[in-house]
Amino acid sequence: MIVVTGATGGLGGATVEHLLNRVPADRIGVSVRDTAKAQHLADRGVRVRQGSYEDPAALRDSFAGAEQVLVVSGNDPAADMVGLHRNAVEAAVAAGARRILYTSQQAAVPGNPYGPSEFHIATEAILRDSGTDWTALRNGAYGPLDQVLGPWQRTGVIAQPEDGPIPFTDRDEIAEATAVILAGDRSFDGPVTLTAPTAVTFDDFAKIVSDLTGRTIKRIVVDDEQWVAEQIAVGVPEQMARLLLTWYQAARAGYFAEADPLLAELLGREPRSAADRLAAHIGQ
Repeated sequence: MIVVTGATGGLGGATVEHLLNRVPADRIGVSVRDTAKAQHLADRGVRVRQGSYEDPAALRDSFAGAEQVLVVSGNDPAADMVGLHRNAVEAAVAAGARRILYTSQQAAVPGNPYGPSEFHIATEAILRDSGTDWTALRNGAYGPLDQVLGPWQRTGVIAQPEDGPIPFTDRDEIAEATAVILAGDRSFDGPVTLTAPTAVTFDDFAKIVSDLTGRTIKRIVVDDEQWVAEQIAVGVPEQMARLLLTWYQAARAGYFAEADPLLAELLGREPRSAADRLAAHIGQ
């Protein structure tokens, strides 16, 4: 059995949908905080059990019988994510899982200034010491591009801090590739990176959206402290704004610059580029 955590969330839910296209429903289990929100999966034959990273006993029950467990990483900056992920790993080991897969982050390496890198690095170390086969899926940035670029359609400018090349990746394609790995016969040991085929900058984005819309969209580099102040002014807590700033700092230092071919290999096709995604979004 394959057990997926976070199956009512975006990435976990999409992964389960892709798994259902590849394996019988009775070979899939999900561990979710609120089983009512997973009723649509239970109705299709998926085993639904309650479990949360804060409750090791419930986790062990929700992982029972699993050959593989997909641990979808949490992202609450106020929580002890390393401790919570440790609970999940230990519960999977206790349940007898032969392999644990974990949704990590591209460039989860020492020195990366992006804040969440620290708990991904620590969780990968826990997996390494677990005694169980493991795979860390170091996923490229897959957030919605309209959030990344800001209100450029209204303002005519992409006004963000100094950046660097990033292979912005489609979340659904990461989910599909994750399902391919879970359902397939090929093992991936340790960290693997899943990204779009090309890394782009905000300068590239400005040209892309200018070409797509026939408007001249400018790229404006905003000073770091000015950007933080602007975020606070629109209601973002300062701690969160400064955490988000570390993503730009990591990008400008080149930590996210390298695109990886594995995603294309797993999908059997070229993944969607940032330009493809923007064209589809603008055309809606």
